[in-house]
Amino acid sequence: MRTPTFTMSGQPWVGTRRRARKRPHGGEYARRMAVGLPKNWTGLLEESIAHYWRTLDTQSSKQVSGQADRGRRAAVTGGKQMDGFCRLVAAIAEANGMAKASIYTEAQLEIPGYFRPTKRWDMLVVDRKHLVAALEFKSQRGPSFGNNFNNRTEEALGNASDVWTAYREGAFGIGRPAPWLGWIMMLEDCAASSAAVSLAEPHFKVFPEFRGTSYSDRYQILLRKLVLEKHYSATAFVTATSEGGPRGRYAEPAPDLSIRSLLLAFAGTIATHVAMSKKS
Repeated sequence: MRTPTFTMSGQPWVGTRRRARKRPHGGEYARRMAVGLPKNWTGLLEESIAHYWRTLDTQSSKQVSGQADRGRRAAVTGGKQMDGFCRLVAAIAEANGMAKASIYTEAQLEIPGYFRPTKRWDMLVVDRKHLVAALEFKSQRGPSFGNNFNNRTEEALGNASDVWTAYREGAFGIGRPAPWLGWIMMLEDCAASSAAVSLAEPHFKVFPEFRGTSYSDRYQILLRKLVLEKHYSATAFVTATSEGGPRGRYAEPAPDLSIRSLLLAFAGTIATHVAMSKKS
């Protein structure tokens, strides 16, 4: 007996004689699950970029004359420059059905750790005692790219190890689904961050992917490996110059680390949680 040929989603498919079911396209799945981004999300992103640079400039200008390096560090660690990204991701959560009361961006941001009592995240989504998501929004502006890159790497790995071990030990409830972890990195695009950096190899050779890389390249390698090794659910990387940043102009050097990809993954997690909560 000749095996029939069916057409599914516009493509021929050879299968059994059972009636073929047409599979909906990705857009249909998204509409059924109510997964999506607000129409103005790109405007919110541009405003997040502009807010970052405006806040840095404001913080730096408040420093005492003659303390330029200290002022720059205070600007980067001031804690307010990434608030725009908090507002952007919070808007995604609300657009996909999460109650505003379950989204934390300013207070009550601490959750238990395993190697330390608590860790304060930049954003949490906690719904009915369920840790749905935790996100970090980090940035780096020159001139000290080397030291700050190492600090960011250690921070990202330490936070992930801490939260996943705490989850394993039941810190967020027994039998709960794993939380979604996200990390967004903003880097100044300048000569110092885009030039190849030398390597010190007094005893052993570094992995080949690090050869001839800039700090921008190294951040991309880091962010990919954080997801590859399942430390984070999704990561994103965005850059901006000191001239274009205040106007909301930015670049995404790596398509696989785009803000849109991270936001869609986050939206899917939120929509799934909301849908499952309605059934329970």
